[in-house]
Amino acid sequence: MDRFAAELAALAVPAAAAGPRERPGVPRQHILLADRPDGTVVRNGGVVVKAHARDSDHAALSVRIRIAAAGPLDGILLAPLAVTAPEGALTTLLRGRPVSAWPHGQPVDPERPEAAPWEDAARLLARLHRVPAAVLPGPVPPMRGPAKVARALSRMAAAGPHPQAAVVLAAAARLPAWARGEAPAPQSAVLCHGDLHLGQLVRHPAPDGPWLLIDVDDLGLGSPAWDLARPAAWYAGGVLGPEVWERFLAAYRRAGGPAAGPEGADPWPELDVAARALTVQTAALALAKAHAEDRGLDDVEQLMVQSCARIGTLPPDLDRGTAS
Repeated sequence: MDRFAAELAALAVPAAAAGPRERPGVPRQHILLADRPDGTVVRNGGVVVKAHARDSDHAALSVRIRIAAAGPLDGILLAPLAVTAPEGALTTLLRGRPVSAWPHGQPVDPERPEAAPWEDAARLLARLHRVPAAVLPGPVPPMRGPAKVARALSRMAAAGPHPQAAVVLAAAARLPAWARGEAPAPQSAVLCHGDLHLGQLVRHPAPDGPWLLIDVDDLGLGSPAWDLARPAAWYAGGVLGPEVWERFLAAYRRAGGPAAGPEGADPWPELDVAARALTVQTAALALAKAHAEDRGLDDVEQLMVQSCARIGTLPPDLDRGTAS
């Protein structure tokens, strides 16, 4: 992996030269930021280069990256850099894996949860959800959120038997097939991020620039409720405090977000299915990781499994949840 990371970092040199936003220097050594099956990420100076999952749909990913570069997304999504020069292409291939390049931004500080930019995230989502699909490069692919639920359940099964896996499977069985990634989702013309969490925000230019959304691997048309589903699931499971949730929801509604109904209305008819799906996804990944690392669940993971236990007592939900 060290050699692959070095080859990946080398792509930051033409990206830095061709990028529209900055021309950073290149240090002697790159920094490996992440190395997972869904992405290997290195930083070389002011450029971050990502090798996406080997099984990525390269054509769909190329559209997603072109969307991030499009004018209507300025100030919402971090704009990509050219990854090859002089052609200025936004993607290339390295050892069969799609590669993209991005300016380095300042991430959310995990050591300062009190300063987490929940309202900024909500306003960015509302702006994203209001971008007309007709002005985007296309064809715009579907949002991949439900596919991640299916992948998490498969990963849990592949990890081997776990005493709480049946609880997660029972909760999954109460979801409509589309929310488990087993059937096409309801048609929608709303552009969604697809995997919203605080790790998907950076300040750019760092360290005092505006917050922007990053990671477009799951970007596409779908139900905007999905982008609110993780904080909604955390709130319902007791992970996110009610005051933070109310701030997030209010900021989204005030910014004109379409996913949760008008201010003062009960948001759960809109958010319930997606929030339960994200609960299943989070719990399934928690069990898979705990099994692989031969450890018990931490407090947050246990709360998500307990939420699955409550979901499992509900009647099967075969057709609730709509796309806007």
